[in-house]
Amino acid sequence: MSTFKNIFSIGLDDRDRLNKELGGGIPTGSIVLMEGDYGAGKSAISQRFAYGLCETGKSVTVLSTELEVKGFLEQMDSLNYNVEEHLLFENLLFLHGDLDSGGVLSSTDEEDNRQDLLTDLMDEDTLWSADVIVIDTFDAILRNDPKFEALVRENEERQAALEIISFFRDIISQGKVIVLTVDPSTVGEEAIGPFRSIADVFIELEMIEVGNDIRRQLFIKRFAGMGEQVGDRIGYSVRSGAGIVIENRSVA
Repeated sequence: MSTFKNIFSIGLDDRDRLNKELGGGIPTGSIVLMEGDYGAGKSAISQRFAYGLCETGKSVTVLSTELEVKGFLEQMDSLNYNVEEHLLFENLLFLHGDLDSGGVLSSTDEEDNRQDLLTDLMDEDTLWSADVIVIDTFDAILRNDPKFEALVRENEERQAALEIISFFRDIISQGKVIVLTVDPSTVGEEAIGPFRSIADVFIELEMIEVGNDIRRQLFIKRFAGMGEQVGDRIGYSVRSGAGIVIENRSVA
């Protein structure tokens, strides 16, 4: 188990109990992997992390492969996570990964359509300057990177994953935190397996049908360097105007 010196509180203790349920926050110098199928709430949880971290004075970069700036602001406002001031004072940086045009950071140069997206990502110093870097969704970058695609065809995707992990380790050695959201149904086991193995915090987002109701929960599979005791399963909902709400009921 890794040893961490500090914890980044994700705040908002007066609004929800998520920070307390996670033992007081995210350990510094860690990789956080959040897995969940489409609709499980990966974006909402990562947005809750980003907003809470900004509220506690941390700098955060969010790279989204799905939302552009307008959509991001609308979604954050709908959850009552008002980030405009954080964007204005540059303690929150939002970047759109425009994969349709071939660029991780909104490139529209058609000549760059087949560039190595992961290389582009790692070479962008601005992205990694914050205390916390959130990539939502990381699997989309893996699936759209030409080099990674070629290695998948050659059954060498594990080799490519290990190269990325080495880069991530260099980043977190500076006391930073990297949060990756992944839809495991879109990538092979050989691609995602190495990230599961090295993640300091590994969370599965689950959706469970109970009658006509769909309940969501965070399944904490690993939490190295926790500040306090962390629960195995945390029930939650995503509510307009309220954001993430921790549920009292347990999910069997």
